[in-house]
Amino acid sequence: MITGGGSGIGKAISLLFARQGATVHIIELNAEAANQTVDEVTQEGGKAFGHGCDVSKQAQVIHTFQTIGAIDILVNNAGIAHIGKADTTSEEDFTKVFEVNVKGAYNCLFAAIPAFRERGGGVILNMASIAAVVGITDRFAYSMSKGAIFAMTLSVARDYISENIRCNSISPARVHTPFVDGFIAKNYAGKEEEIFEKLSKSQPVGRMGKPEEVAALALYLCSDEAGFVTGNDYPLDGGFIKLNN
Repeated sequence: MITGGGSGIGKAISLLFARQGATVHIIELNAEAANQTVDEVTQEGGKAFGHGCDVSKQAQVIHTFQTIGAIDILVNNAGIAHIGKADTTSEEDFTKVFEVNVKGAYNCLFAAIPAFRERGGGVILNMASIAAVVGITDRFAYSMSKGAIFAMTLSVARDYISENIRCNSISPARVHTPFVDGFIAKNYAGKEEEIFEKLSKSQPVGRMGKPEEVAALALYLCSDEAGFVTGNDYPLDGGFIKLNN
């Protein structure tokens, strides 16, 4: 089960998992986007299903999980971004980021863990961010939410280790997705190339990450080969955390 699997990183994970033989269930607020990813999976010979669901609403999440039934893997990827500092972030925006990014992940954990228990175990992968561990300009609410994901990952890994449930997270730096292109176009009209280059070079490696690179790490962390891996966060950041001075 992959939340936010209709675009960007979530879509890349959905496609790669399906290519490896997984039956993929995509949970998306935008049911049309989910179905587009399902169509791509099907065209490649894979198996996928789309589910329209607002992850911030627990009743919807529980209903969706009950509809799907048994699962082996949960990828908590759905999330929204926000631009602003502590004193420029409205209460409404702060609450919205929390509801989707933090409560949404919690709702899926709440629904998935009993299902894992029935099957004798499972794997959880949360999508955090480098914003959880370093200061990012104008990302107050977003950083708050990803810091929560980072902490939730450790808590879940500790609480359910004896039940054969593993939990890890990935912390990407900037990844080139349609969201990034839309953000630049909306906020920097006429300066798209300049801003794209600036954002790319903020990673020491000199470029943004690719959704497929995140998907490749996700595949490993959710595989049986990673059976000894739990309670860890994996920066995928082009050297951002360790090499930026």
